[in-house]
Amino acid sequence: MNWLCLRPFPWLDTRAGFVAKVPPAGVLLDLGASDGETLGHIAQLRPDLQLLAADKFGQPDKYPAGCQFRQTDFEFDPLPWPTATVDAITCMHLVEHLRDLSLLLREITRVLKPGARVYFETPHPKTLTLPRQRNSPLPFTMNFYDDPTHIQMVTMTALAQQVQAAGLQVVRAGTSRNWLFAAAHPLFAWLPPSRKKFTAHVHWLGWSACLIASRPA
Repeated sequence: MNWLCLRPFPWLDTRAGFVAKVPPAGVLLDLGASDGETLGHIAQLRPDLQLLAADKFGQPDKYPAGCQFRQTDFEFDPLPWPTATVDAITCMHLVEHLRDLSLLLREITRVLKPGARVYFETPHPKTLTLPRQRNSPLPFTMNFYDDPTHIQMVTMTALAQQVQAAGLQVVRAGTSRNWLFAAAHPLFAWLPPSRKKFTAHVHWLGWSACLIASRPA
């Protein structure tokens, strides 16, 4: 989905709702930027933002023009940006790939400006009980363990405790959804497997949990 169409209605998507509230011309850092799909959506919604990205590997050739990428191992490397210089951070589907979040959370606290916020997203515990997709003709992570790089389930209760220990304040926690995809789920239910069908299904289910925290002003 092109997030340009969400500009008038960012509340239809949990992620877009967070990004829409970043200050004008602000600095947004995406942690675990991977192939840049999320960064592309953010640039569509907020072309005014200065984008930064960090990942252990990353594919910076696919990132929006002008995005500043730094290769970072989140369990061992400090974030390569100065203290209190970032207006918002997105950290989507990264924490479940790490064994130790302590350095990452301390660094998030350090680089955020006072009052700035971070958005975390990770698989919901319900994904542990969903059917495995071993024989699916289209690879798609439905059960938590369909992705062999997942290391640990991170619940919002546990994450809230850890972000507070790192000096952040929890703003809210809940489920991440795109309501347009969720509403389309019944239309895809009887169609052959496709990326759109699985995407609609996971938004219908509420596959991802999310938490927003802020650095005290």
